[in-house]
Amino acid sequence: MNSSIKKTIREKLLFIYGNNSNFDIDDTMNKIEAIIHKYRDINVPSGFVDEKDAILITYSDNLIRENEYPLATLKKFMKNYVGDRITSIHLLAMFPYSSDDGFSVIDYRSIDPKLGNWEDIRKLSRDYKLMYDAVINHVSKECQWFQEYLKGNRKYEGYFLDCDPGKDYSEVVRPRTTPLLTRFSTINGEKHIWTTFSDDQIDLNFGEPEVLLEIIDLLLFYAQNGAKYIRLDAVGFLWKELGTSCIHHPKTHEIVKLIRLVLNSVAGDVIIITETNVPHEENISYFGNNDEAHMVYQFPLAPLVLYSFITESAVKLSDWASTIDASCGETTYLNFLASHDGIGLRPVEGILTEEERKMMIDTVLARGGRISYKLNPDNSRTPYEMNINYQDALSPLSDSETNRLMRFMGAETILMSLVGVPGIYIHSLLGSRNYYKGVEESGINRRINREQLNYETLINELDSNTHRARVLNEHLRRLEIRRNCTAFSPKARQKILRFDDRVFAVLRNNETTGERVLALINVSSDTVRINTNYSGIDLLTGIEVSGNVEIKPFDCMWIKC
Repeated sequence: MNSSIKKTIREKLLFIYGNNSNFDIDDTMNKIEAIIHKYRDINVPSGFVDEKDAILITYSDNLIRENEYPLATLKKFMKNYVGDRITSIHLLAMFPYSSDDGFSVIDYRSIDPKLGNWEDIRKLSRDYKLMYDAVINHVSKECQWFQEYLKGNRKYEGYFLDCDPGKDYSEVVRPRTTPLLTRFSTINGEKHIWTTFSDDQIDLNFGEPEVLLEIIDLLLFYAQNGAKYIRLDAVGFLWKELGTSCIHHPKTHEIVKLIRLVLNSVAGDVIIITETNVPHEENISYFGNNDEAHMVYQFPLAPLVLYSFITESAVKLSDWASTIDASCGETTYLNFLASHDGIGLRPVEGILTEEERKMMIDTVLARGGRISYKLNPDNSRTPYEMNINYQDALSPLSDSETNRLMRFMGAETILMSLVGVPGIYIHSLLGSRNYYKGVEESGINRRINREQLNYETLINELDSNTHRARVLNEHLRRLEIRRNCTAFSPKARQKILRFDDRVFAVLRNNETTGERVLALINVSSDTVRINTNYSGIDLLTGIEVSGNVEIKPFDCMWIKC
C-alpha cells in the first residue's frame, strides 16, 4: 500500500472515528495493512463494463432440478440457453440464512449447503463475472457474532447497538413498519437492540472500528473467491446517530469510500455497487466525487417505465431521463425494471405527484399486485413498493398475449437503450407471471415474483413455441444486437429527443467510434407516425428507414444512423 493511499485511509478513519476517545488510529491502520497483506494475491477479471455487459439477477435456486445442486442447474441453463448474451450473474444472497429469503445472513463465509458450495461458485465464475451480496448492515440473530454477544463475550459487546427505549427515535428513516428496537435477554440482562428491518436482522454497529475491520476482511474474501461485483445491500442505513435520519450519513459515505480505497489497493478491478432504494438525487450521491461506488442502481426507471405504459405517455420518463448522461470516469448505472424486490415508490418522489403515484398503485392492485408499506416518523404508514411481476404490471388482465409480449419487450428495450448496464431479472428473462401461491403460503408480498421453477418443466417450455420461449428468445436477440454496437457503451452519450408524447426517443452516440443509434419505443396502443430527420438501418428488423417512420403499438426501433 503506497504512502498516498495510507494517508487517505488514515484521514477517513479519523473522520469516522476521531470523536471516539478509545479509538487507536495506529492500531487500526496496522490491522488494515495486515488484512491487505493477507489478500495481496487476489486475481479479479480485468476491466470495467462496456456495451457487451448485461447482468442476470437471480437467486441461486430459482431453477431447481432433482438430485442436483441449484448452482449446477443454473450453470447448465446459462450454458445451454443463454451463452454470452449475458456476461454477469448477480447471485442473490447465497449464504446460510434464517429469514427474508436470504437477507438475514447467519454465516457470511459459507455457501448455503442447499445451493452447492464454493467450488460450484468457482465453476460458474469461469464463464461469468459474478456479483455477490454484501449484506453488511445487519446479521441474522442466529449469527455467531450475535449469539456470542448474548452470551456476554466481550469481543462482540460493541458489535451491536444497545439502545435506551426512552429516547426519541422519531427522526430515523425506515423502510419497514416493524419496531425499530427489539428486546433480547442476554447474560447481562435485558437489552433493546437496533433492528432496522426486522427482529431477525440485527444491525451492526459501524461505530465500533472492529466491525469495519471485519467487513473489510469479508469483502476482500469475496474478491478472493470470485466476486467481480460487490453489492453493498441497504448501505444507506449503515451509520446510526440519534438526532439524524440515520440514512446517507456523511460517515456512511466515508465508509464506502474507504472500502473502495482498500479494495483498489488489492483488487483494483472489483466493482462496488450500492443499493439504495431512495429518491434519485440521494441515490446518485453514492458516486461521490468518482471515489465511492462504481455503479448505482437506477431505481426511478422501473416505476417511470411502468407509468409510461399505463398512461401511454413518455413525457415523465423523458423529463427524468433528460437529466441522465453518460457518467464520467469508471462509474455508471445498473438499469433494471424487475428484481427480487418490488417496484419502489420512493425513487419517484418529486418526479410523480401523489395523485400519479396513487393511480399507479391502483392500477397495480387491479392487475393482481400487492403493496408493501413503510412506517413514518409520526407512526403513519405510506406505500413503499409495489409487489408484482413486471410483465403483469404492464398489461391489463384482458390483454392479448401478443400485446402483452409487445408491451413487455418495449419496456425491456427502454432498459437496454439507456446509458448504463442492463440488469435483467430471471423471471423477466423467462417471461414468468404473478406467483400467487408463494404469497398465500408465506404471507410475504415479495414472493409474488420469487417463484422456483422446475428445470425439466422449464426446458420443455423453452423448447416449444410458448410465451416463455418467445420472451427468452427476444431478450437474447436484442442483447446480441446491443453487445455488437458501441453506441450502447456506458460511456456513450445519450440525448433525449421529443417527437411525440407517445414515443420514448433516445439518441446514443459513441464519440470515440462514431457509432450512433436512435432508439424509439412506442409506449401507446396507437400507431404513431413521426419525422425524426434520422435515416439508417433499423437493427431490430434489418429494414432501411428514412426520417419518416411509422411505429406500431408498443413497437420499437434501433436505427443505426
